[in-house]
Amino acid sequence: MIFIKWAAIFFLIALVAAVFGFSGIAAGAVDIAQILFFIFLAIFAVLLVIGLLVAKKSTSWSP
Repeated sequence: MIFIKWAAIFFLIALVAAVFGFSGIAAGAVDIAQILFFIFLAIFAVLLVIGLLVAKKSTSWSP
């Protein structure tokens, strides 16, 4: 569940970067916001997959 928490945090950071960069609020930071958006989106996807695999592995344990 820790990985899913971090994935959600990176997703929120990506959304904030998208809002400030894509909407024109900070016109000079559009390129930076787009780069951060895709970086954090990739991190979100990786951590989400890892979190789901770890959760699945820990719940499917049988002695």
